[in-house]
Amino acid sequence: MTPGEMEMVEVFTSEGKGRGLKAAKEFWAGDVIFAEPAYAAVVFDSLTHLVCHTCFKRQEKLHRCGQCKFAHYCDRTCQKDAWLNHKHECSAIKAHGKAPNENIRLAARIMWRIEREGGGLTEGCLVSIDDLQNHVENFGEEEKKELRADVESFLNFWPPQSQQFGMQYISHIFGVINCNGFTLSDQRGLQAVGVGVFPNLCLVNHDCWPNCTVIFNNGNHEAVRSMFHTQMRIELRALGKISPGEELTVSYVDFLNVSEERRQQLQKQYYFDCTCEHCQKGIKDDLMLAVKEGENKPSQDVVKEVLQFSKDTMEKINKARSEGVYHEVVKLCRECLKKQEPVLGDTNIYLLRILSIASEVLSYLQMFEEASGYAKRMVDGYMKIYHPNNAQLGMAVMRAGVTHWHASLIEAGHGMICKAYAILLVTHGPTHPITKDLEVMRVQSEMELRMFQQNEFMYYKMREAALKNQKIQVMPEPTNEAPSGLFHTKQ
Repeated sequence: MTPGEMEMVEVFTSEGKGRGLKAAKEFWAGDVIFAEPAYAAVVFDSLTHLVCHTCFKRQEKLHRCGQCKFAHYCDRTCQKDAWLNHKHECSAIKAHGKAPNENIRLAARIMWRIEREGGGLTEGCLVSIDDLQNHVENFGEEEKKELRADVESFLNFWPPQSQQFGMQYISHIFGVINCNGFTLSDQRGLQAVGVGVFPNLCLVNHDCWPNCTVIFNNGNHEAVRSMFHTQMRIELRALGKISPGEELTVSYVDFLNVSEERRQQLQKQYYFDCTCEHCQKGIKDDLMLAVKEGENKPSQDVVKEVLQFSKDTMEKINKARSEGVYHEVVKLCRECLKKQEPVLGDTNIYLLRILSIASEVLSYLQMFEEASGYAKRMVDGYMKIYHPNNAQLGMAVMRAGVTHWHASLIEAGHGMICKAYAILLVTHGPTHPITKDLEVMRVQSEMELRMFQQNEFMYYKMREAALKNQKIQVMPEPTNEAPSGLFHTKQ
């Protein structure tokens, strides 16, 4: 955080929540309130050879560290930028014989930075690592057992020549990681690839209907001159008008759950009871649990039966997705929708979850016509539930727009792409890779729409010829990841 950004916010004691951040000036939708580089960050164990360890971008070819053979980088620039944080890790991995898991690696990186700079306030930080909440006292038996195992693994990995820390302090660091580790995504925002600690972000309290969003930006090293390079960082962005003195809030969990489920998730993961207005008043719960109205209104028993069927089907779907059996996923979705459609309302979250999976998997299987129908219904439901500038809503509308384009539904597709672009300009900003991709799609679909309106027959002929001459753009393989919370929790 720059000195200028530090003046835009103020640390205060928030009633019932501990410390918080409030605005020291007026902000408008899309304003960056502050940007913060990671105090320490690591790539997930499963992706260490596929993702750059400096900027967290997925790349086809990565340079491997010649010493430890573990760290991978986009290029020499990323490797050079990483050396300060990788130097001790590199020799420790060589001495240990292998790299430990991501939790141990992140704790070690934090400790080496503390060894260099101390545990107090560092430049650009509003709060020190020492002062962050660890919630160790709230851990259950299973969590305590995992903590003991992590501390033991850490001590086995930690070099004897490095500064030695007490067990209580090491436990504090693991507690901080457990409840403050922020999930990092690749440059397209499609996959969670790592975890990092951002102390200033930890001061921003939760609200289910927040006035800010947090976006991960991988930075940019493409400019020839290094003075134009930008580093990997998170950005706290305003979702609408924020007045001076107003508390800054973000949502730690996906809003697409009824208030009781969100409160349970927040208590389990972050150890607090949510008292936001949406939870206390159950705002939008009626939409999320909507059933068909009118003369065909189903009985409570029928609704209960369909909801249970939906939950059971979701378990089967998750199993089939994890095994990559996508045709089975489609079959399960169709069966579930057949049961749901006469009973559940258009905004019911159990219906929307199935529509989301069906549209994503069918798009991957290039069955775009059927996928687009489900995507349209999903977006219509989301628009009634989510905050109008919600990042997840923007990404969902973008995917639906691309699906409609593939299905040759150019008018609807262009409309969705424009809607998604307007949301992502606020949540991600105009220079984010995802927004830039979307701008290219928007221009292309606008050009195609004009052609379509002038001569429909000619448009389809030209589109057919163009698709024959280029490899069809395949949708990304569906992931089995549910929308994660804001902060990463160890699986």
